[in-house]
Amino acid sequence: MTTQIQENGNQIIAKFSGRLDTNAAIQTAEDVKPLLEATKKDIILDCDALDYISSSGLRIFLKIRKEASANSSKVIVRNINDEISQVFMMTGFVSIFEIQ
Repeated sequence: MTTQIQENGNQIIAKFSGRLDTNAAIQTAEDVKPLLEATKKDIILDCDALDYISSSGLRIFLKIRKEASANSSKVIVRNINDEISQVFMMTGFVSIFEIQ
């Protein structure tokens, strides 16, 4: 599992690659800390290369959204595959996140 963070103007983009399972969640939580501090920027969670997300990974996404809301930032989830889309539907995340 890898997470790459890059700033692009008024956006911060996090690109996730691999399996965001319980084992990877500890490192991923550290990797996304810059997103938690973003103020008034769009946060893009690019899941194009994300193969799987566990409940631990969902908690990380939820924490990002919570902090973003407190910091007047917006979170957009992009490029989720069918499996992750189903997880988002079953957990209600489709109503919490803007998905593109």
